[in-house]
Amino acid sequence: MIPDKIPQIIDSLPHSYGVYQFYNLHNEIIYIGKAKDLKKRVSSYFNRVKYGNTKLRVLVTKIHDIKHIVVNTESDALLLENNLIKKYQPKYNVLLKDDKTYPWICIKNEPFPRVFSTRRVVNDGSMYFGPYTSGVVHKTILDLIRSLYPLRTCSLNLTQKNINSGKFNSCLEYQIGNCKAPCIGNQSSEEYNSNIDQIVDLLKGNIHSVKREMVKQMKEFAREYRFEEAQALKIKLDALEHYQAKSSIVRPSVTDLDVFSIANEKNYACVNYLKIIKGSVIQSHNIELKKSLDETEEELLGIAIAEIRQRVSSNAKQIVVPVLPEFNIEGARYIVPVRGDKHKLLTLSLRNAKAYIHAKKLKQEKQDPNIRLTRKLETLKADFKTKDLPKHIECFDNSNTQGTNPVSACVVFKNTKPAKKEYRLFNIKTVEGPNDYASMQEVVRRRYSRLLAQNESLPQLIVIDGGKGQLSASYAVLKELGIEHKVQIIGIAERLEEIFFYGDPVPLYLDKNSESLKIIQQARNEAHRFGIAHHRNRRSKSFLQSELTGIKGIGEATAQVLLKKFKSIEAIANASTEELTAVIGPSKAKIVREHFHLQGSKR
Repeated sequence: MIPDKIPQIIDSLPHSYGVYQFYNLHNEIIYIGKAKDLKKRVSSYFNRVKYGNTKLRVLVTKIHDIKHIVVNTESDALLLENNLIKKYQPKYNVLLKDDKTYPWICIKNEPFPRVFSTRRVVNDGSMYFGPYTSGVVHKTILDLIRSLYPLRTCSLNLTQKNINSGKFNSCLEYQIGNCKAPCIGNQSSEEYNSNIDQIVDLLKGNIHSVKREMVKQMKEFAREYRFEEAQALKIKLDALEHYQAKSSIVRPSVTDLDVFSIANEKNYACVNYLKIIKGSVIQSHNIELKKSLDETEEELLGIAIAEIRQRVSSNAKQIVVPVLPEFNIEGARYIVPVRGDKHKLLTLSLRNAKAYIHAKKLKQEKQDPNIRLTRKLETLKADFKTKDLPKHIECFDNSNTQGTNPVSACVVFKNTKPAKKEYRLFNIKTVEGPNDYASMQEVVRRRYSRLLAQNESLPQLIVIDGGKGQLSASYAVLKELGIEHKVQIIGIAERLEEIFFYGDPVPLYLDKNSESLKIIQQARNEAHRFGIAHHRNRRSKSFLQSELTGIKGIGEATAQVLLKKFKSIEAIANASTEELTAVIGPSKAKIVREHFHLQGSKR
């Protein structure tokens, strides 16, 4: 029930840029949003309540008060919304994954600034670069800076007054050449700050300007015959070239820009950010957004762009995106490329976002194997249109050789894994000759008549090894038993791995890397293996029995007794009269001995 005062509040809202806040009965902020037109945007929630998703309807029923803040521009609304969400963290807003564990590189706001790694960003006038989600990249950049520039690592207060007073002594870092000891006046603040300016350029990705300055200085050293110092700069230039080679180079003509892409999952999304400076990818960062109200890609992308650009202090004038976000950013222009270098960068960014999601899934599945199983079952359910998760799958395969000894195998998979104790074999009883359709009907009828009679659970998915003919024949039996709507049945044709559904003439072709296809292929191959192995044993047994029953006076029962005891014809032929007598009696033992003695003399 919407409180009476809500319509009055909506009527009083202005048609202007702003941020709105929804409060619940306990005066807690439950949702914060931005709007180009506050009145239209807020009223839309209550107009959509009948048709919106379940989460939206729940949100609207909890609104007991609305407050708003008017701002001047779209960009102001975007930034204000972002800051308020981070401060209050409302229940129904998109939640950004906290990345406080990621390191930054800090250039401290102090005389002779230190450059160091930190995980704590403090608003003290210092410069912060990052965050670096890759520890390798973070360490590489810090090592490069330390190899290129002699910087202090101490925490001394190096004011000019303190230095002039002589209160400091040089330390080991000076002795080993890592610092020029500005603490004792060995390095001027101008020289030190010149290095800091180059480090800032380096961290911003302006490697070309740093290299240009180094080349200029190296030539000056050479002209002054200071060859050792020139060689030291040459080594640093080589290090810079090596670092730049590790960056993804597009082409120098691609100006400075930000690239954002989004990979969507059911309950969350990942937005990837690439920072491009003079054609080089110098930074990549992922941010995870937990959905609350089934937000669109445009909404999620807008939230992430505002957050990331604020974190990394980006002021790039061009922003490459896959779709246009709802809100514009002042001083920047969105680009949705369809070809060319910018499109390649967008593809690279999307690959990074998908890799993040894939890595997250692997981590979750490692921690909880049930997550992986559920994902597989949900994929099977979607691909094969089962009513419930197909935790129980059965697959049938016929096996015969030129119409002799026909058998059919039924293999059972539980939770996508073979349940070998539940495998069943069927000797075909009612079909004469090689008739696959009739044989399949017989075994399907026998299998599910028994399950129904014994009140056992039916599988959620039945797989028939064969095309439309075998599938139709099997479906007719399910219909005869009255269970055609209780289970899903599909056929798989081996030649092209086509998946057939009853009544649909167009087969389904799954990607060869599909987990669903691999599970069905495994079930089909297992049924084939199981049936062939039994069929071979049966044919072998029939052959052995026929050789024994060909002896006059030896019937099928006697042949079976002999084979059970001696296992092979060769063992029977080599058995003594006493051994044979102990199994089948003296008269039949004599007949068998004489037969194999005669066979041996003929050989």
